Amino acid sequence: MQAIAEWFASVTQGKIPRELAVMLVSMIPLLELRGGMIVARLLDLEYWKSVIFCVLGNIIPIPFILLFIKQIFKWMKKFKGLGKIAEFFEKRAMKKSDKFKNGEFVALIFFVGIPIPGTGAWMGSLIASLLEMDIKKAVLAELIGLVMAMTIMSILTYFIPGIFF
Repeated sequence: MQAIAEWFASVTQGKIPRELAVMLVSMIPLLELRGGMIVARLLDLEYWKSVIFCVLGNIIPIPFILLFIKQIFKWMKKFKGLGKIAEFFEKRAMKKSDKFKNGEFVALIFFVGIPIPGTGAWMGSLIASLLEMDIKKAVLAELIGLVMAMTIMSILTYFIPGIFF
C-alpha cells in the first residue's frame, strides 16, 4: 500500500492540488484513509488538512455503497466478466462477515477502525449492505471507525517518525 501511495504522490505532485490528491486516494478501495494519510505526509500537507481531506474522501463513497451496491452487483452479473468481479467481492465480504454475527455495530466499528489492508469503509459498507444492516447504524459505526482509523494513522504518519518514512 505504501508503494502505491508513494507512486500516486509522485504522479500527482504539482499537477493537481495536494488536498485533491489526498481526497482522491482516500476514496480508492483498499487505499482509503490509510493511503490518504501517507500521501498527505509525502506531499507535506499540513496535519489538520490531511485529517479533513482524508475523512471527507473516505466518507463520500459510504452512502453510495450502502444504498446501491446490491443493485450494481445485480447489474454486473448480467455480464460474464463483470459478474465474476461482483461475485469475488460478494464472497470476500461474506467471508469477512463472520466477524459480524454477534454485535454487528461494534464489529463494524473495529473492522473500519483498524487500518489494515482489506478493511475500511468500502468493505465495511459492502458487508453492512449485504447483511442488510440498518443504514443509520452502519453509517454511525463507520464514522466512529473512521475516527479510530484516523487517530491510528495520524500517530503512525505524523507523530512517530520513521514508521513509514
